[in-house]
Amino acid sequence: MTPLYKTVVCFLLLLIVGMIGQAQIPTDRVLLNTELKNYLQEDLKTKLDSESDLAHYFRLKFSERFFSDWNNFSARLEDYNAMYAPLEQHRSRAEDHMGKFSATTKWQLPFTYSNEKEVNAYALRHLARQHKMVDIAFHYFNSNKDPKYLNYFLEQRNSLNEALANKKVETLDSGNGIYEVFRSGYRILNWLQIHNMFIGEESYDDKEQLITIATLLQHAADLYQNNSKFRAGNHQTRGMSALTMLSILFRDFKDADLWRERSMKRLKEHLDKEINPDGFQFERSVHYHISDIENYFYVYQLLKISDLKIDTLWEEKLKSLFISLIKIAYPDKTAPVLQDDTNIPWAEKNDISGAMTLGYLLFDDPVMGYFSKDKVASKIYWFLRKNQLESLKDIAAQKPKFKSLTLPETQYYVMRKGWNTKDQMMIISAGVDTEKPDHQHGDVLGVQAIANTQVILPNYQVRYPLKDLEIFKNSMTKNVALVDDELQGKKWTSNKGGSGFGKFKSLPTPKVIGWETNSDFDFFTGSHDGFSDLGVNYSRQVIYVKGDFWIVKDNFKANEEHSYKQVWQGHYTQEKSPNLLRAIYDYASGCDIYQINTIDSVEQGGTRGKNWNIAKAAPSKNFEFITLIYPYKGYNNRIDEEEAVPKIKKWSLHQTYYEVKGNKVTSISKGNEWYFFNLKSLKRKDLEITLDAESDIFIKENDRETTFYNLSDKEIKGKISGKSIQDFVLKPGAFLSLPK
Repeated sequence: MTPLYKTVVCFLLLLIVGMIGQAQIPTDRVLLNTELKNYLQEDLKTKLDSESDLAHYFRLKFSERFFSDWNNFSARLEDYNAMYAPLEQHRSRAEDHMGKFSATTKWQLPFTYSNEKEVNAYALRHLARQHKMVDIAFHYFNSNKDPKYLNYFLEQRNSLNEALANKKVETLDSGNGIYEVFRSGYRILNWLQIHNMFIGEESYDDKEQLITIATLLQHAADLYQNNSKFRAGNHQTRGMSALTMLSILFRDFKDADLWRERSMKRLKEHLDKEINPDGFQFERSVHYHISDIENYFYVYQLLKISDLKIDTLWEEKLKSLFISLIKIAYPDKTAPVLQDDTNIPWAEKNDISGAMTLGYLLFDDPVMGYFSKDKVASKIYWFLRKNQLESLKDIAAQKPKFKSLTLPETQYYVMRKGWNTKDQMMIISAGVDTEKPDHQHGDVLGVQAIANTQVILPNYQVRYPLKDLEIFKNSMTKNVALVDDELQGKKWTSNKGGSGFGKFKSLPTPKVIGWETNSDFDFFTGSHDGFSDLGVNYSRQVIYVKGDFWIVKDNFKANEEHSYKQVWQGHYTQEKSPNLLRAIYDYASGCDIYQINTIDSVEQGGTRGKNWNIAKAAPSKNFEFITLIYPYKGYNNRIDEEEAVPKIKKWSLHQTYYEVKGNKVTSISKGNEWYFFNLKSLKRKDLEITLDAESDIFIKENDRETTFYNLSDKEIKGKISGKSIQDFVLKPGAFLSLPK
């Protein structure tokens, strides 16, 4: 052997040894238990030689590092069952899953349920998430530890590992990938919880525990390999949350540092790009907002348990998610239904108490405590330490002080009376996310409102596999304005995998024109281009006369005649057709929808027990709806349908001592306050205001001055004549004060 040959051989041997030392956990198979120690940190390889040593070590570390200590599982299960009474729910969900899928199920379409019916894409995705496997684990303990439930988990875990090795799993190309980042991340979370539940069970022996650990390590390696780049949306966030958890729990393996570096980098990118500066999640949905709270919470909680460094950005962004949820909350402590909220199909509110209780535990904020309950959501219970749960026995609560406000980046606009339970509130949706509007509904410039604890203008939660998902995502189930037969959402497409989820390829582009809030009123105006293909320019103004009613003005302008419409949700009847609609709730509280400008007709329709009302104008080139949304309490406080020109509380229609000019000038007045619509000029005593174009304004007088605001959808120009002559220009929402 020549010296050169010896040198080459030595170099190759060293290279091979080095490669083995740097070898990463494979993604295409699950390591054998005997292989696990080869991937441990160097200082542990010699200490943990046997299968028994490995299993014992990881039981010890899991009790220290996991959210709750498995040694206390029996006692906590007792408390959990007493607190949530979940036995029947766990039983029914466990039996549902086991009745559909055999323990050694397939993981690639096509295949059938146990009853021979075909498994669809939606069901496969839920099988991949393994969320009902947690119910099976609970049912094991609630059924005198019947071994069939524990064995079912082990066999289904093994069937996935076998399918992976034989390349018989649904891949990403199909749209239903079993190892897709969201589904894999969800499965990891569920299997970690199950591992923690079973770890003290004799039949879940050293061998089985290590197989589960090896399975989770393969999942981690796969997530690491397939997430080298940022991808917008909650799917990657869920997966990277899970990868970070694995990197913390199993940091004894060499690859864990790489996992944590990558997953934390991805999560930081999601925090930066997807949690808007106003604190709301970029997909604009309460459901996905709360889902992101959970994704970041799991990581935040484990970092704190292990005394690992937490970036300041994490705390600030995580806290902002809770604060922004408070800002859009209804006064009865629920939240509006916004975009793809999917927990309870057709529900008109969101229960945010579970999320806010979690926020209170993390940040000890009494305003979060105001929305909290004495227990967290049942699924979060197992991810909190005992001392955290005990702190809920004495919650410090303080009403929020937020008034009318905007989330400027998310573009939700909130008009609020206050925080008493029966107070009025409206939210206006004036945004569409430019990066990923998949969960956006056809509700651009749509409104929702609550008064006297009743949602008087509702929106509805959805569920993806339901056949009428497209109806409930589009404009017929929103409080919006429409033209002809056009809806806002266009070019509906179902997702690649065929699981039921669908989205619109085209939605209107909104533009916020003006926003003003003060002690007298809140004012919003905006436009969108949803009807530009019809040659129609559209804008909406919303005015909240504080504590009394809303005025919604929809403006349409075109060169040809069209049918202009407003859609109002709710169980309304026609009291004075077609200009007065009414809904009645408990204790004779109600809401009247009153058209000040004469309209042509109202059509009513509905589905799934939900109703909508379509106010139509006679075909024309231009039209303006001026609509009062008037909530009231008590029969005598309604708009009297018998009066030709009714009063609305202490407000009068079409009565003013100003001399006014304009085409169909409308006024709503009370005392020294006037709302004028389509005003060209007004005159009284030594004050005269002349406008360049018909406009909408608010005027208020007192002993010292006269103040007037521009409540139009455009800038107004004009001239004030009196003691002196003054030209002025006012943007929407701006005002002038004229001394007397």
